[in-house]
Amino acid sequence: MEKEHVTGKVDELKGRAKQTVGGATDDHGMQAEGVVDEAKGKVKQAYGDVKETIKGADKTAGTDVNRK
Repeated sequence: MEKEHVTGKVDELKGRAKQTVGGATDDHGMQAEGVVDEAKGKVKQAYGDVKETIKGADKTAGTDVNRK
């Protein structure tokens, strides 16, 4: 698991919370921030997936970039 998975999930959950609070308090600005935070979190998680895939392919090919 890459650190982007963790930070991405935190951002995603933070975004959902902002959307919920913004909806409950009729604060459209907070709702919009929540949408942005949630999207940012999903992008970070996707980036983490790509990093894991590259590392896995690298190890399979026998050219582990983490080995120095």
